[in-house]
Amino acid sequence: MQQFSYWQPQDPKKPLFPDVEWNRPEQRNLRGKLGIIGGNKLGFAGVAESYSTALEAGAGEVKVLLPDILRKTIPAHITEAMFAPTNISGSLSREALEDMQSIAMWSTGVLLAGDTGRSSETAIVYDDFVASYSGWLTLTRDAVDLMRRSAPEIVERDQTLYVLSFAQLQKLFQDVYYPKILTFSMQLAQLVENLHKFTLSYPVTIMTLHKDHIVIAHSGAVITQAWNNPMLIWRGQTAARAASYLLWHNKPLEALASSIAL
Repeated sequence: MQQFSYWQPQDPKKPLFPDVEWNRPEQRNLRGKLGIIGGNKLGFAGVAESYSTALEAGAGEVKVLLPDILRKTIPAHITEAMFAPTNISGSLSREALEDMQSIAMWSTGVLLAGDTGRSSETAIVYDDFVASYSGWLTLTRDAVDLMRRSAPEIVERDQTLYVLSFAQLQKLFQDVYYPKILTFSMQLAQLVENLHKFTLSYPVTIMTLHKDHIVIAHSGAVITQAWNNPMLIWRGQTAARAASYLLWHNKPLEALASSIAL
C-alpha cells in the first residue's frame, strides 16, 4: 500500500490516539449534548439507532427532534424526544425551523440522521437550519441527498462532518464542481490523495467507505482503517459515534479516528 506523509493507517485494535479514550470525561455533564434531527411518517429507524448509539458512545445528553406525526409511534427507549410540525408528506415542514434552532441552541453538536423523506419543503427547512447554525454539524444517510443543492455552501462551513457512501461522495464532488472524478475502481491510495487535496481546499471533514476501508479526511490529513461492516454506516451508527466523540474532544481527526477503533 503506497504511503504519503499525510496518510496514517490505523489498526482497529491499536488506535492511533489512545489518549482520547483515556481522557473521556467521567461525568456525563462534561461530555456534551447531541441534538439528533430526522424522521418522517414512513420511518425513523436510523434516528432511533442513532439515539441509542450516541448514548452508548458516551454523549452526555441526547435529544431527538421528529415530525409530530410520529408522536404516538416512537419506541419507549427514546425518552428525550421533541416534536415539530409535519408537512403533507409526513416530514418536517418549514414551520419546524424554530424547533430545529431550539434543539441546536441546547446542544453542543447536531446530527442530521436521515429518514428525511424527499419533500422539497423539508429540503428548504434543512437548508435554512444549516445556514443559521454554526456549531458542529454531522450529515449522513439521506440527509446528505436531501441537501445536495446546498453542498457548495456546506463544504465551506467550519465544523462540518459528512459521513457518506462512496456514491454520495462522487455526487458531492460534482455538486461543488470539484475538478476530480472519483470511480469505484480507483485504488485506495488515489482516493486518499483526492481527499487530502479536497480537505485542503475546503474546511469540511469527510468520512466514507472504499475498498473495505473507512477513510477520514480533515485539513489535508487522512486516516484509513480496514472495515468489514458497512451496515454500521448505512444504519447511522458510525455517524452517531462520530458526532458523539466530536462533542467532547476538540481535535476532529483524533476524535473521529477513535470513534471507529474497536
